[in-house]
Amino acid sequence: MTDTAQETSSERGLARVAQSLAAWTEKWFPDAYVFALAGVVLVAVAALANGSSPHAVVDAFGDGFWDLTAFTLQMAMVVLTGYVVATSPPVARLIDRLATVPRTASSAVSVVAFLSMSVSFLNWGLSLVFGGLLARAIARRTDLRVDYRALGAAAFMGLGAVWALGMSSSAAQLQATATSLPPALLKITGVLDFGDTIFTWQSLLMCAIITALTVAIAHFSAPRGSAIKTAEELDVDIDDQPAEVAPRSRPGEWLEYSRILPVLAALMTLGWLVSQLVTKPVLTVVSSLNGYLLVFLMLGLVLHGTPRKFLQAVNLAVPATAGILVQFPLYAAMAAILTEAEGNGGLTISEHLAEFFTNIGGGGSFAVVIALYTVVLGVFVPSGGGKWLVEAPYVMQAATDVQMNLGWTVQIYNVAEALPNLVNPFFMLPLLAVLKLRARDLVGFTFLQFMFHLPVVLLLVWLLGMTFDYVPPVIPTP
Repeated sequence: MTDTAQETSSERGLARVAQSLAAWTEKWFPDAYVFALAGVVLVAVAALANGSSPHAVVDAFGDGFWDLTAFTLQMAMVVLTGYVVATSPPVARLIDRLATVPRTASSAVSVVAFLSMSVSFLNWGLSLVFGGLLARAIARRTDLRVDYRALGAAAFMGLGAVWALGMSSSAAQLQATATSLPPALLKITGVLDFGDTIFTWQSLLMCAIITALTVAIAHFSAPRGSAIKTAEELDVDIDDQPAEVAPRSRPGEWLEYSRILPVLAALMTLGWLVSQLVTKPVLTVVSSLNGYLLVFLMLGLVLHGTPRKFLQAVNLAVPATAGILVQFPLYAAMAAILTEAEGNGGLTISEHLAEFFTNIGGGGSFAVVIALYTVVLGVFVPSGGGKWLVEAPYVMQAATDVQMNLGWTVQIYNVAEALPNLVNPFFMLPLLAVLKLRARDLVGFTFLQFMFHLPVVLLLVWLLGMTFDYVPPVIPTP
């Protein structure tokens, strides 16, 4: 076969489809913050159209703007702790070892996809950086020619496929933490720990199926032959040099360069964790968002060894939290307008939407409609936790009305919420900084995943939803 024929052949099939989709999203999608601002305006206009007074709308906006302050910080910490752990020396050495495992270009892409999704079950922020660094490590191999764009897209699969089915799921963490739930939502759902959501066998099975599907698509869509574009051909520098730590220059810095305090802090954290596990149910402990963040933060401190190295990693991680910090207050304001600004007949937009979803009825039709609604809304509101607070009041009220299992309703949201990440490149930003690529280099591959994932997800939420019984919410006493 001639070189030209080989190139034509290698560009056919899934790889060619993926590459043909690459530029559209980056060209037409504005920054996610613009979507959040537009969302507030749209919800406010909708409330006015519903008969709410301007006074009620602006009061709801201002009063609700800071309702998610605690949760905003918690979600920023998910990103920060994941980044810090992923960039620690022990994890870097692990990544270098894992990079030597694949033997072919397609298997290299598959391995990155599988490992990024596996790590994402623990922490999606960790997955983004871990996957990106693994992709770079494989790209540095001189004995294997792999498409760098496909590696980068595979590194994003942790967030683009299964992140919300894992332990750092914003919606599941929120529903398991009474102090983070807005009072209006707490009265509808009560507290749902991980045993009701991510650790149900149905959710774990769904996660396994989607993982297998994603790996298969990544494998068969990886460019081959002369269609491969390496990091060098894309003019990307992939030489990772560890950041140098300035030497100690004065006596007062001694503790900054010592492992004593990190070890003592870690021992205190370990003691607290043991105490929690002895005195409380295991699922209650692992469902605690604050506890989860404490463990990951101390893990990052220990893995970096000294306070100075740890703080250096934190400084690098902080920019990745910017989107969360400025967007979540807008989502809180949207939720407040939806649930507090009463219109004609004394009904809020949230109550009208709950009535609409209730009229759909229960069973598979409810699950499919909620999933589709979540996908569409997620394209324009790229935030799992923030969007859940906008969506949850009326979705969970409707689920209660039609007697749909509330824990499964959270998981319907979670599995569907990941899909828009394959289209809207907002959450790619931290990964793109690691890879030194543009969104359009990856979106063609991720959009291809979306085309396969959507029908599979709709089928799964319909079929698996039939295995649940309705359990009335348990509302905690004040």
